[in-house]
Amino acid sequence: MRPVGAGAEIPVVSSTEGMLQIGEVAERVGLSLRSVRFYEEAGLLTPEARSAGGFRLYTDVQVERLLLIKRMKPLGFKVDQMRELLSASDVASDLDAPKTDREAARRKVSEYAALAAERCEELRKQLAQAEEFADRLLSETARTRDR
Repeated sequence: MRPVGAGAEIPVVSSTEGMLQIGEVAERVGLSLRSVRFYEEAGLLTPEARSAGGFRLYTDVQVERLLLIKRMKPLGFKVDQMRELLSASDVASDLDAPKTDREAARRKVSEYAALAAERCEELRKQLAQAEEFADRLLSETARTRDR
C-alpha cells in the first residue's frame, strides 16, 4: 500500500481503466467534492494516481477508506483521531510490518472500537430522547386538533 497523506508521491498513469475520478468517488460514497479534497489535504486519503491531465484517480481501496472516514464522522472523531485510527488499521493489516508494530496497531484499533461503541450508545440515548420528544409533539398536535 502506498503512503497516505500530504507529500505522498502520486504516480501519473496513462490508462485510467478501473479507476474513478474524484466526482465519481464523491457520488459513490455520498460526500461532496470539497469533503473528499479536505480528507486528502488532511492526510487521510491519497489518490492512487493522477491522469495525464492531472485528474485525481481512485480505486476501490480509496473508496473503502472514504466510507470508513464517513462512518467515523457521526461518532465525533476528530481528524487527528481518524488519522491515528487509519494509520493503525493500515499497520495492523500490513503483513510486512514487524509483528510488534502490528500488535500495537491492533491494540490501538481495539481502543478505537471501544470508543466507537461508547459513542454509539450515547447516540442511541440521544435518539431515544429525540423520538420521545417527536412523539410528544405529535400527541399534543393530535389533541389540539381534536378539540
